[in-house]
Amino acid sequence: MAIETLQVLVFFGITALIAGLTWRRCAQDTAHLSSTTSTRDDVFLAGRGLSWVVVAGSITLTNLSTDQLVGMNGNQMALLAWWELSAVVGLIILAKVILPVYYRYQCTTTTELLEKRYNDYRIRALIGLLFLLGNLFIFIPAMLYSGALFMQTLFNVELPLIVIATAFAVVGAAYAVLGGLRAVAISDAYSGVLLLSLGMVVVFLALAAIDFDFSGIPTDRLTLIGSNDSPIPWHTLLTGMLFIQIFYWGTNQTITQRAMASPTAEEGQKGVLAAAAIRLLIIPPMVVIPGIVSFKLYGDIGDAAFGRVVGDVLPLWLSGAFAAAIAAAVLTSVNSVLNSSTALYVCDIHERFIAPEPDLRRLNLIITMSFVLIGLAMVPIYAQADSIINLVQELYGLLSMPILSAFIVGLLFRGVSAGAAIVAVVLGVLLYGFFSFVWAPFHYIHMMFITVIFCVFSALLVSRFVFGATPQWAPAILFDQSIQETHTDG
Repeated sequence: MAIETLQVLVFFGITALIAGLTWRRCAQDTAHLSSTTSTRDDVFLAGRGLSWVVVAGSITLTNLSTDQLVGMNGNQMALLAWWELSAVVGLIILAKVILPVYYRYQCTTTTELLEKRYNDYRIRALIGLLFLLGNLFIFIPAMLYSGALFMQTLFNVELPLIVIATAFAVVGAAYAVLGGLRAVAISDAYSGVLLLSLGMVVVFLALAAIDFDFSGIPTDRLTLIGSNDSPIPWHTLLTGMLFIQIFYWGTNQTITQRAMASPTAEEGQKGVLAAAAIRLLIIPPMVVIPGIVSFKLYGDIGDAAFGRVVGDVLPLWLSGAFAAAIAAAVLTSVNSVLNSSTALYVCDIHERFIAPEPDLRRLNLIITMSFVLIGLAMVPIYAQADSIINLVQELYGLLSMPILSAFIVGLLFRGVSAGAAIVAVVLGVLLYGFFSFVWAPFHYIHMMFITVIFCVFSALLVSRFVFGATPQWAPAILFDQSIQETHTDG
């Protein structure tokens, strides 16, 4: 009982320490920046004052939450490391190609770039709405559910999942409302050091638990070459995987918002490249090795694998520290999505259609609490999933590839009608929905590839033959920093 009490005390002590350090750093930064930055920049872009170190930590922790650790380890196979390895390519493309364009256009949201490239606010509003739907009905509930499941498994408590998820939601919302992006990003950086270091300790101790001996584990659990019926067949790496990574790292507001919050594009690029290095060297073993070890120790136990192996290999006092790191990862991921969702709603929808000059801090509170309630209502649905990570990827395909097509067309062509791009997005959602719920001839990653190609060609053809606007191939915007032009709506 004394050891279990120590475990809980370590958990709450470290959690409070991270909160205290974050509050102190935020107070220092706010005193320095508040007189020179707008409320919008302060709430949504941390006063454009994030250093590359904070950007790297925030990007890493925003993505690396329990939906990754629990979901990927829950597959209990090495193959899932491809999500992280291919992510390195997406981060490099963000740093070298896409991020400078956001800075050139002085964007607050990624969707603002679409408005400026197409010279039409409607496409910005539509894509912003789709991002919001994905955050509300996919990412927030998945993070809350997987975080609650991990804590329930690790501490072996009888509390219902929804109670633990509610605690995560309330604290995460407090970060997002009281501190804005600055508090979110700074807490990410502090938590990142703790989570990454303890995560590698878990990897080593898990390997030690099986004497570094993988014998007896089926070959399909250890291979990086996926068969046709595996979660990631090898040939999907040649089609939809690259587009998934470009979308997630290059256009997703939750990720790119951190990179856009540095004082210069160069500072943001350094942070993104540092995050790529972390993802290449550290993250892959964390998201697959504990799951593989758990298969040898316990058999096929699915999403409970990570929490169980952590609870067994770590000393109780150290498991309290790791639980604090995981809690911090959940909180930072949740409050990151909440903050980016509020930015999308305020900048893309509220200011355009409801009130052009709202009280941002009050509106931030109202919208954040509304989003939290929606996310919590979805948690019981996610609790029924066989694999949380596969479910998230499949569902987000409804939105991700149609959204990406609007960015591809907007950045590689000029003279495309915004109306045509909107039609293509709608058609893409319908096509992928058909693939998902009616007829699935290929793996869903292949269907994502087909969807994005279909959407791009649909936008070009509809623009030419329906709206009478002739597209022109003009990719120079991605590489020539002297260019800053907008499309004209056909």
